[in-house]
Order: sequence, then C-alpha cells, then structure tokens
Amino acid sequence: MAGTVVVPWYATGFRADGFEEVLNEIAAVALRYGASSYAVYRSKDDRYRFQQFAHFDKHLDWERFWDSPEMTDFRVRYSSWYQIPVLYGWWDRTASGSIEGEPAVTSAPDGHSGDGPNGSAGDGPNGHAGKAPNGHPSDTPTPRYV
Repeated sequence: MAGTVVVPWYATGFRADGFEEVLNEIAAVALRYGASSYAVYRSKDDRYRFQQFAHFDKHLDWERFWDSPEMTDFRVRYSSWYQIPVLYGWWDRTASGSIEGEPAVTSAPDGHSGDGPNGSAGDGPNGHAGKAPNGHPSDTPTPRYV
C-alpha cells in the first residue's frame, strides 16, 4: 500500500546549516529505492528542526532505503549532527491539492502590491470596492496577488 514516510530530524547545536546540506543530498537517494517523490522542509520558527518526506508505493521500498548502505553510512557519519532517537512514521494521504496553471501575480501592473491604498487585493482605485460591469461587487473576479 502506498504511503508517505515522515522523518522528523532535529539538528544539534551549530550544525543546522551543514545538516541541511547533507540531509538534502541523502533525501534524494530515496528515488533510487523506489520513491516517487521526496521533500525536505526546514522550520522557519526553529531552524534546527527538519522534516523529511518520501512517498513510496510499497513499505518494503522504504525499508530498503532506510537500511541501504547510503542511509546507514549517513546515520553513522552524521550521528553527532542530529538528536536521537529518530522516530519516523508511515502516513496515508487523506487529502491534497494544488494550484496549477499561471503563476500568481506578485504585483499589480502598476508595480504596486494591490489596487487599494493599503495594497490589499480586491480594492478598487482610490480604496473603493471594485464593481463588475453590472455593478454588483460579488461578480468582480478576485485578483491573485501573493
């Protein structure tokens, strides 16, 4: 049964930047063991905290990766760079989504982050609510500003 493995890592003092580099390298090796995707995230709130994700069709492929020579070498070589124990989990995806197509607009055509005086998306010129041609504000498409 397909699933995603989540591996929480916590780097030790003053090792977070180096750990990020080596973790990014070893995470990519999962693709050689049958993973269809992988990702590594670093917390913005706690720069020592990392989450490694890998999606496998079979749990056996995950075990092959975790016990592989590359992963074993990684855990031995960098064991002082992260806290133990490392307790990973096998997760089922219950929902997902994404936005495909054109990228979001990062600024309005005039270079501002939005139409209104506060830069808020959906404000019309001079801070007045935008109106559709028939005059009803709810018919106005919401611009996609990031």
